[in-house]
Amino acid sequence: MSLTVIPVPGPGAEDVVVATHGPDAGAVFTGTEDGSIFRVSQDGGHVDRIASTQGRPLGLEFAPDGRLLVCDAHRGLLWVDVEGGAVELIAAGVDGVPVRFCNNAAIADDGTIWFSDSSTQFGIEEWKADFVRNTRTGRLLRRDPDGSVHVVVTGLAFANGVALAADGSFVCVAETAARTIVRYWISGPRAGMRDRLCAGLPGYPDNISRGSDGLIWVTIASPTDPVVERLQTSPMALRRLATKLPDRLQPAPQRTVRVQAFDAEGRLVHDLDLDGDREGSRYHMVTGVREHDGRVWLGSLHEAAVAVWDL
Repeated sequence: MSLTVIPVPGPGAEDVVVATHGPDAGAVFTGTEDGSIFRVSQDGGHVDRIASTQGRPLGLEFAPDGRLLVCDAHRGLLWVDVEGGAVELIAAGVDGVPVRFCNNAAIADDGTIWFSDSSTQFGIEEWKADFVRNTRTGRLLRRDPDGSVHVVVTGLAFANGVALAADGSFVCVAETAARTIVRYWISGPRAGMRDRLCAGLPGYPDNISRGSDGLIWVTIASPTDPVVERLQTSPMALRRLATKLPDRLQPAPQRTVRVQAFDAEGRLVHDLDLDGDREGSRYHMVTGVREHDGRVWLGSLHEAAVAVWDL
């Protein structure tokens, strides 16, 4: 297996999505720290800046009508016109309270948008504080086609990636700090109930997505850190102290390139791991994943690049 790294003109190409229809079919889109949205040609030869959210874009998803949905950590849910660059805010809060940390989303066939709010206490600039303190204030939210926004699941340990089942029967949300993928049932006899698609992951999941193969693809942004694991169950005073230390003394993500894929029953189908590989050393902290026609595209919270892995 070989990893191809494609630079983009901005750090933190956090998520990736592949256009499947229209003139951009096959192109890959990503967003960077400065608010830019970039289009990367299928062969990686061309990278074009097509819009700016004026915030911090994270999760990306295409709607059936070709509009690009962007989860902006600062602003909320946005529609982006990939041709003209226009940006429209469609959800900034729920019940009159602003969303603090809009992170990732999935769009149902009827236009319903399921999206995560990672923390009600900390924004993206302080993500480590929420992670170590384990506030469990993450939420799964739902925006209905009429524009109303509802809280669906609360108490999540850093709510992150969101993905829908191929048949729309359930939606998954990654609990980064708990190393689990929570499944919320939308239809069927278990509608309104929650369980776990998988648990005990080998590291901390970030964005997730449903691939063209129907599998739920999960990023492993960093292997499990024993120091973090101990801190999360320590007295809150110690957790607060740890997050106030200088950055160089705080726990940090380890360099890794790893993604996994699960079927609808939670069975592991793929475990793509470049730990220790010289190819993997050129890229790290994978936070975005999108499988499309046998290619696995990757994004990173820190890298000024996207990457692609041919299955």
